[in-house]
Amino acid sequence: MFGEIGYRLIMIEFLKRLFGLKENTEVEDPMKYLIVGLGNIGPKYVGTRHNIGFEALDYLNSELGGKFEIVTQGALSFCKYKGRQIYLLKPSTYVNLSGKAVRYWMQKKKILPKNLLVVIDDLNLQLNTIRLRKNGSDGGHNGLKNIDQLLGSNDYARLRIGIGNEFGKGRQVDFVLGKWTQEELDKLPEILGKTTDTIKSFTTIGIERTMNQYNTK
Repeated sequence: MFGEIGYRLIMIEFLKRLFGLKENTEVEDPMKYLIVGLGNIGPKYVGTRHNIGFEALDYLNSELGGKFEIVTQGALSFCKYKGRQIYLLKPSTYVNLSGKAVRYWMQKKKILPKNLLVVIDDLNLQLNTIRLRKNGSDGGHNGLKNIDQLLGSNDYARLRIGIGNEFGKGRQVDFVLGKWTQEELDKLPEILGKTTDTIKSFTTIGIERTMNQYNTK
């Protein structure tokens, strides 16, 4: 009565209802990545050490030819690199509440946890030093702490960029939220270039080989 095609369509619809599937149901794509750079929004934070996550994504975005657009809880850019789909996210939730934006866009874009990379500043590393890790503690970084809480896990990659710790007693906040010196600014292109190479490597050859190749000693 329905013919072969009609019968197939009826069976597909039946199976969708049986298993609760929806039209255009997305699944996590192993070729899809979310790279998150942490920072604070607003003019007064531009050019501060705490915003190097934003600067790293701007540098990478320029190299990959992407374009940031204002979206829910941040600015998002879509880029392609060697067959990978790469989403770059700069949360607008401020560093300490970064988890909200990360969780939202991981769910929205169906990102596998192993394909999430968070880029942050690190006081415990000297300038021009980077460390890629596949998971671990928040190390006192409030942005990572919030992400851990909202994802319910710390099993995701993070790329720490050293900003040094040249500050006096009780001046940590001023240093972190302070502007780069001219000497530091002169070194930034090299640092951001190294960061970009590390992120691109993470999306192509994987985290283990990337750590071996790019983690500076």
